[in-house]
Amino acid sequence: MQNVKLISAEEKLVIALYGEIDSSSSEDFYAQVNAIYSHDKKDIEFDCTALTFIDSTALGTFVKIFKHVKESGYKLSLKNVQKNVKRVFHVCALDTIMEID
Repeated sequence: MQNVKLISAEEKLVIALYGEIDSSSSEDFYAQVNAIYSHDKKDIEFDCTALTFIDSTALGTFVKIFKHVKESGYKLSLKNVQKNVKRVFHVCALDTIMEID
């Protein structure tokens, strides 16, 4: 299942996330985002409007993407994050290092 769709690549990469990202889809999620980012390195904004669930594996994947983007000198942000997804980032204190709106 595809959880990633590039919405815009103008000033920054705006990537919409869909459905559930968990241990069964995290590897594919990382590969899709990495392919987009490798082609056009700039800030990444994840639009999480349609993202309904993440697990700890997905959380680790977000951290991996965050580190890669930060090492390149760019920023990563998450917008329109649903309450239950935001709570997972908060419990792990990742909302203190990532911009989560």
